[in-house]
This record gives sequence, structure tokens and C-alpha cells, in this order.
Amino acid sequence: MRVGPREQSPTLRGRQTLAAIDAAARVVIARKGFLATTISDIAAEADKSTATFYNYYDSKESMVREWAQRFLDDARDRALAAGKPGLSNRERAYEAAAAHWNIYRSRLAEIISVSQLAMVNDDFAEYWTDLCALPISLITAAVERAQLDGCCLGDDPKLLAVALVSMLNQFCYFQLYGEGKADAVDDAACINTLANVFYRTIYHKETGPT
Repeated sequence: MRVGPREQSPTLRGRQTLAAIDAAARVVIARKGFLATTISDIAAEADKSTATFYNYYDSKESMVREWAQRFLDDARDRALAAGKPGLSNRERAYEAAAAHWNIYRSRLAEIISVSQLAMVNDDFAEYWTDLCALPISLITAAVERAQLDGCCLGDDPKLLAVALVSMLNQFCYFQLYGEGKADAVDDAACINTLANVFYRTIYHKETGPT
């Protein structure tokens, strides 16, 4: 089995070169998408040769596979932190929206890569399923608790969770993906918008016929 690139790079220079390649790949993928990005694009952005890229990764896919493992751990930690006890419903909605937005922003290249590869590769389809599974399960549980308090009665908790996660993903993608968009977007406004949608969807109560 081929060991990961970090295990191959015990020297400071090797780690710096790998970091430069990863950083360049994230810049290019966030701008062009994974499928349109070439290894030559990544090497040029990093001011390295394509041969240098292959010293660390077999392919673009193997690079993203390395990223995905670390990303899933980070995403789980952030999502679970948003579910801490003692929050009001409004605070819980804000924390959940902020966690989703901040994961997407900080890991934009990983999410774009995995989501695009998921359409053509079964392994990455599983990564994408795993990535979405935790927020879906957390939101499902939130809906079930809210229904005990008389909110969103009649909704299927898991279907509502899937709908919300799909909306969150698409909103983040639309706002952040593309050259220069991530630098220009208003984070606070986006998080507040998502939090309001989240809150009104889960914690609304019917007031009678309209």
C-alpha cells in the first residue's frame, strides 16, 4: 500500500513543498472546479514542476482522497460543536448555520472536489454521503425535538433534514464558488440568512387557518 504524502515528507523542505502544492490546488479548484483543473494548473500556481506534484500524489484523485479523510474529521467536530446543550432555539439555528457555512468556506476546494467526483466515482459518492450524513442526522434529531414542542408538525423529520442540508449546500456553493466570489461575500449576512431559514423551517408553529 502506498503511504500518504505526509509520511513521505519527513523533511521541512518536503513538508513546505507539499503545503505549497495543496495550497495551490485549493486556489485553482475553488476558481475552476475540480474537473476543469489540470495537474499543470496546480503546478503552475505553486510555481513547481508537474514532476514535483507526482512526487507527492499519484493523481488529482489521490490528492483529494487525502484531503477528504482529514476533512471528514474536521466537519464532524464542527457540526457536533454546534449541537452543544443549553442553547435557545434561535441560538441553535444560528450555530448550525454558522457551522455549515464555516465548514464550506474553510474547505471549499475539498467540498467542490468531492461533490464533483461523487458524480463519476463510487468511492467519492460514499465520501459525499458520509459528509452529508452527520448534518442530516443532527437536523433530524432537532426536528424530532421541535415536534415534541408543537413545531413543524406533520413534517417528516428526515426528509426535512435532507431538504435543509441540500439548501445549505447549494446556497454555500452559489455564494462561494467562482473566481473572486469567496473574497467578496458578506459572511455575516449569509450566516444570518441561513440561520433565519433554519429557524423558521424547524421552529415554526401553525397559528390556524389563513
